[in-house]
This record gives sequence, structure tokens and C-alpha cells, in this order.
Amino acid sequence: MAQGLHLSQRMALQQVLAPQLQQSLALLQAPVLELQALVEQEMAQNPVLEEVPPAEQAQQVRQEQEGPQLSDPTDPQEPPADLRFDPATEKPSSAPVDDFQAEFERLAQMDQEWRDHFAQTNLPLRGREEDEERRQFMFDSLVAGTSLQEHLLEQVRLSDLSEAQMNVAELLVGNIDERGYLQSSLDELAFSAGVPIEQVTEVLKVVQGFHPPGVGARDLRECLLLQLERAGRQESLEYRIVDRHMEALGKRRLPELAKALGASLEEIKEAVDRISHLEPRPGRDFLPDDQQYVVPEVFVQKVGEDYTVSVNGDAVPHLRISNTYKDLMARPESSTEVREYIREKIRAGKFLIKSLQQRQNTLLNIAREIVQRQRAFMENGVAHLHPMTMAQIAQVVGVHETTVSRAVSGKYMETPQGVFEMKYFFTSGLPTSGGDGAVSNESVKQLIAEMVAQEDKQKPLSDEEIVKRLTAKGVQIARRTIAKYRSELNLLPSHLRRVY
Repeated sequence: MAQGLHLSQRMALQQVLAPQLQQSLALLQAPVLELQALVEQEMAQNPVLEEVPPAEQAQQVRQEQEGPQLSDPTDPQEPPADLRFDPATEKPSSAPVDDFQAEFERLAQMDQEWRDHFAQTNLPLRGREEDEERRQFMFDSLVAGTSLQEHLLEQVRLSDLSEAQMNVAELLVGNIDERGYLQSSLDELAFSAGVPIEQVTEVLKVVQGFHPPGVGARDLRECLLLQLERAGRQESLEYRIVDRHMEALGKRRLPELAKALGASLEEIKEAVDRISHLEPRPGRDFLPDDQQYVVPEVFVQKVGEDYTVSVNGDAVPHLRISNTYKDLMARPESSTEVREYIREKIRAGKFLIKSLQQRQNTLLNIAREIVQRQRAFMENGVAHLHPMTMAQIAQVVGVHETTVSRAVSGKYMETPQGVFEMKYFFTSGLPTSGGDGAVSNESVKQLIAEMVAQEDKQKPLSDEEIVKRLTAKGVQIARRTIAKYRSELNLLPSHLRRVY
């Protein structure tokens, strides 16, 4: 058979996610800030959706909290008695397009369910306007800092370099990373600039004299030496340590340094202490702010002897179907195409509102189960965190394990112990010697950190000694696991933690 491209048709069964289900899963998985963007995008595409103003939201919540009120017959929001009907009487989708009674009733029921949901799950809306003003003031107060490259280029422009030298200096600054180190070799820079390597070396010495001290170094040794030279300590003991014995310094071989330099151990310890006050990353002060601002979606508060769980409804947009399009559907002069278009948009809007409500309910149910299982953590902190899996929560809540994973992804919970990512509470466990339970790995990390903090600095605990102490507490753990947890806690090995 000749080779080539051919067209063929075949039938096959394949499972696919409907667009509405994909939208529902996206809303469930999205954090609150991303959720707001998704809802705004949907509102831009669906004209029948509108957001309830904050004043009306607060009024609705107050009405729900105060209980049912006598309706005013002149209130335009209250439908007349002859327009109230049973949702069970809605006709199937094959009913004529002009029959809007069931459709209107379902919209009214959806609006009421949405208000009931927020009345039960939202926090009080007191001080909404004041909180919004404070939040906006904080955002307006944030300013962009100057980068290290901008700071260096400003010094280049203020220097006495010639035009050709300035071009080389700008090339050097462009090859300095955010830590303050020069990343390219002088040969590469000379080739790129088309100048002799001696000229690049001369300009590099000028750049290394800029602020901050140590900038433009090619390695840690040169960085520390530049700082010591800037301070006029070329004849000091610490300068000789960095210049000649950098490897022994990194491994804290203090007796070896004392023998090689002909100094006492106490003098070496004092010199090493002075070296530790130097800056290994000159560009640290110019690094961008890495603080991540999060909005908690779940609040846990202790009321009496129990804990109450509520979701952050203020951050979730409150949507409703616009009355303008309802009235447009009811007008006799509206064409069939217009009514069908509005009907389709209303159905899509109702599904979005239902998806948002289902998202909040799912998140609330999962959070309540987490709090119930982690009550000891709420009371006493990380050391009392119990092992917990998503499968356990899914079984109780009545959803699939992947649904729990999507629901807690990127979500944060505000607890009496602080703000934690909801995934933080799902940890594996280590068996105890009694065999009657397990302890979470986060609790073990906490114990290791406390042991290292309280150890004798002249005789630090080895991994094997930490294993013995944890075994005495009933925790069964291997030495390699201790090394792994110690690395995650950024704790050095025992021989590097020793202080002579």
C-alpha cells in the first residue's frame, strides 16, 4: 500500500466534560481573587447578570437576620399574590417560548435561595465601607521600589567615566544578577563590547566601588573581600581567612584555621563572627517584595467552647438576574428571537449563580470537617496537628477526593492559630510506638526545630540522637527521615552547627 495522507471516519465512545461542568469545576478550584476575575468575565459576556450593590446586600442580610417582615403592598420588589406560583408547575423545555410564568418563578426562587445562603454563611457586613476605604488606601500607598540595576545605572551616569567606558559599564550592570554577582566572564563581556579585556577589567573595578559594597563580585570570596577592602580591613585576620582559607571557613574547621594562621581559637572565633556580619548577597535590599497577600476564604472563630466556621462571602460577587431583561421578555412586542436569546442567557446566568452557591457550600462543608478533626490544633497549635487525608474528608462530606483537592487548592483559612493554607491540614502521619495512633509530619518537624533550638551549641544533636529522643517520645522515625525534615527546616548538620 502506498504511503501518504488519508482521511477516514470512525465512531467511538468517549467521555467529555460538558462546558457547564467545566465552568463549575473552574469556579470551585479558583481562589477568591481569580474567582472575581472569572465572574467579571462571565458578566461581560452575559448581559442579564448584574451584581447586587453592597447597600442592598447589607439590607438583605439584615432582613434575613431579623426574620420575616410584613410585606408592603406598594413595594415593587414584592410580586403580587396572583404571580406567585409553585416551581413544580414549570413546563419542560419543549413548552412554547412565550410561556414565561415558570421561568419567572424559578428566577425568584433562585434569588431567594441565594439570599438565604449568604445570610447563613456570610460574616456580618458591619464596616464594609470603612474596610473598603482602608484596603484601597493600602493599595494606593504601595509604591514600586528601585531595582539593583536601576540603582547601579544611576551611579554610572554620575561617574567620571568616558562615553566608551560608560557603554562597558552599562554592559557590566546588565550582566549583574539580582543577588549582586556578575554572571558573565570578562572574556565574554570583552567580546560582546568589542573592546580589550583590560578595559573591561578597569571598568569592573569602578563598578565594584559602587554601592552596595560587594556588588559586581564574581564569587562569594571576592564579594567578602570587596566589603572588607571597603572597610579598610585588608590587614585583618578575617581578610586572611577569606583570602586564603575559604573552604575551611565554609566547613567551620576553626582549629584548622587557628593552626594555619598562627592564631588562638578565640581569635579565630571572633574573626569568624565578624565575617558572619558581612553581606553574602549585596543586592538583597533591592530584591522585590516577596510578601504574598492572601484573602482568607474561611474564618474559624471560637464561641464559648465550640468553633464556628463561616465562609468569606464578602469577597465572592453577589449576582442576580437583571429585572430589565425579565421585563423585556414579557413585552408582547419582543420578537421570538429576542426572547429565545434572553432565555438562553438567563439559563446560563442561573447556572453560574448555582455554581457559586455550590462552591461556597462545598467549601463550608469541607472546612467544618477539617475543624472538627483538627480541634486539638485549633486549641494548642502545630504540635497537635493530626494526620488527615483528603479521602477521609471526601467520605464524610459525600464528594469525590478530587473535589476536595480542587476545593482547598489555593484557599486559606483564618484560625485562632493564624492564617494557613487549607492544604496545610492534610498531612501524612508517622506511627507511634503504642500502635494506637499516628502523629503528623508537621508535628514532628516542630519537635525537631524545638530540639535544635534548645540544644547545647558546643555539642549539637546529631540525627541519630534526634531519632533516639523522638523514639523516647513514642515516635517511630528513621534517621534518613530526620535528615529530610532537617533539610526542609533549613537546619545545618550537627558538625556545622557546632560553636567552638
